[in-house]
Formats: sequence, structure tokens, C-alpha cells
Amino acid sequence: MGRALHWLLPHPFLTLLLAVVWTLLQNEVSAGMVVFGIILGIVIPWGTSVWWPDTPKGFRLGKMITYCVMVMWDILVANVQVAWIVISVPNARLKPAWIVVPLELRKPEAITLLAGTITLTPGTVSADLSDEGHSLLVHVLHTDDPEGVRDEIKTRYERRLKEIFA
Repeated sequence: MGRALHWLLPHPFLTLLLAVVWTLLQNEVSAGMVVFGIILGIVIPWGTSVWWPDTPKGFRLGKMITYCVMVMWDILVANVQVAWIVISVPNARLKPAWIVVPLELRKPEAITLLAGTITLTPGTVSADLSDEGHSLLVHVLHTDDPEGVRDEIKTRYERRLKEIFA
């Protein structure tokens, strides 16, 4: 029975997430939209499962929820900071920087989340991942302390992602 269930639901958390997101994106919640969301939540992971790496082991959902809340807060704060930079710092005084962030993360899902987090946060963009996946190249709009930005990425985001994907 477990094997048949795994065949039908290769990524059960993704199935649930897709169904919930689909339902929330509708203008109104109805039984038909919930059922359609569940169908999408089953069909999409099932149809794409042959291209997925192994399901992450040891994923901690509670820590992921905390991480998402923290990232949303950081995005709000960074929006205000970037707006202030745009308003108050003349282009000639901007101090952009390219920063290499060495990675301790090895799981592709965790590295992807880190790169996405950096890119979603205004003022920073993940530009490249080294061939071996051991470092991430990040562009920062304005900083006086590139090493401090690197250290903040490692302590604020990478450390938490290591806990989530332990």
C-alpha cells in the first residue's frame, strides 16, 4: 500500500502546498476550486517526479515556516532601505559590490532557497553558482562592508537553511 501511495503522491508536502496555493489564488473558495487544487497538487508532482532528485530527508517544516516569516520581514525592511538609497544616495556615491559567499550547504533544494531568498530581498541578487556548488556570487546595490554582507547571508540565511534541511 505504501508503495502505491508513494507512486501516486511522490511529494506529498508539495501536493498539499499546491492545493492550498491554488485555492488561495481564487477570488472565492468553493468546493470545485478545492477539488481542482487537489487534482493539480497530485498531477503536477506526479508528472514531474522523474526529473526531481531524491526527496529531501530530515526537512523541518516548523523551522521553514519561521524562516519564511523572517524572509518576508527582511523583504519589507529591504524595500524601505533600497527606497532610501534611491532617494538619498547620488549614483556617483553608490558603492555596489560583487561578493563571493562560500557555501556549507550541499543539498540543491537548500542552495536554491538561499539563492532565491537573496534575489527576493531588494538590493541583492544571486548572480551565479560555482560549478561545484561551493560558492554563490551575489551582487549588492550599495554597501560599505562587503564582508559584513557575506557574513550576514551566512549567519541569517544559510545557518537556518542548514537546520531546516538537516
